[in-house]
Amino acid sequence: MELATSRLKVLFLTTTTQAASEFQQIYLRELDLLVATTPAQALALCEQQPNAFAAILNTADPGSPLGLRLMRMLRQEYKVKQPILWLTQDTIAPGLRSLMLEIGGSDVFVQDTGHDYLLTRLDFLVRPRTIPATIAASRNGLQMPRSKRLMDIAVAGGALVVLSPLFLLIGALIKLESKGPIFYYSYRVGAGYKVFKFWKLRSMRSDADKLLDKMKGLNQYQAGMAEPESASATQQLCATCAAAGTRCLQQLIDERGQVICEVQHRRVQKASEAPAFLKIVNDPRVTRIGRFLRNTSIDELPQLYNVLRGDMSLVGNRPLPLYEAEKLLTDEHSQRFIAPAGITGLWQVSKRGKGGDMSEDERKALDNEYARNFSLRKDIEIILRTIPALFQKENV
Repeated sequence: MELATSRLKVLFLTTTTQAASEFQQIYLRELDLLVATTPAQALALCEQQPNAFAAILNTADPGSPLGLRLMRMLRQEYKVKQPILWLTQDTIAPGLRSLMLEIGGSDVFVQDTGHDYLLTRLDFLVRPRTIPATIAASRNGLQMPRSKRLMDIAVAGGALVVLSPLFLLIGALIKLESKGPIFYYSYRVGAGYKVFKFWKLRSMRSDADKLLDKMKGLNQYQAGMAEPESASATQQLCATCAAAGTRCLQQLIDERGQVICEVQHRRVQKASEAPAFLKIVNDPRVTRIGRFLRNTSIDELPQLYNVLRGDMSLVGNRPLPLYEAEKLLTDEHSQRFIAPAGITGLWQVSKRGKGGDMSEDERKALDNEYARNFSLRKDIEIILRTIPALFQKENV
């Protein structure tokens, strides 16, 4: 598959030029790589040639200098708007995946998922987005029933007034335990594909992404890994070459112009790689008050402010992160964006009735069903069904 008649230029982040060369050979016909192997190179390219590439492909470990910290800097300080795709060696833990996407990633997938898959995702992310007609109409013409809007204002406004002492107390506890803002936001997609700031109470340390380097020793998947060998080990011969004599049978030229053994080089490189999975018990980045906020869902209360602003409603279809929402624009499930975004909704209470066993397609179908039939009466029924759903063990 080719994205266009000419090759698509992308910024490729990797720790070795050899990896970039191998990747370029695979996508020689479709992609043209601007390679950066250090943060300084990446920042220079983004500052000097901000429009020279259509997307960023990052193959580096999230905890490395080319990882999370750099991506956050590109998004927040350098205002890089291009899509960021993370290419990992293996499937990663859900918590780490969420963190990679929250700082501005557009997608995360395993490198060997498939040649066509990467090109398809790039095609969708870089081409001008065509919003389906039904969504385009709702963006400008969605009229929320007056009774529904009045209920939202009355309930959300009253709840914010009543809960204001609780917000002050929690805010003080958050500030006392760790530096940083009390609230944080991520971008979500609501009715009419409108993107808005989705507010929550901060439950992690503000430097959570920067702590990954220091936490590698706590990773359960790190246990049992061999200690990395020194760079000089690559100058040695592997067992095959040594048995054949003094001459290396598979030679490479390193960055210093010296001949090294390719087999030995790959063995040392593999030994020094970080584990692909991240599993940390009692993650120290989550604060003590943050753990309480998550377990009680109190961290979700600032969404009442979104309701008061009109970004959301008390009842509706759950607003989606950008990387999830964009995947629904090309199929029949895009109808969900005609309905208001909500704190609770039909699929949440329906999931309880099914014992928590619900497929992704069933959830999408329920979102579409709500979009076709939402009303004040139906909203009140969902709210009444939501109250007992809060006490079930599974978080829906």
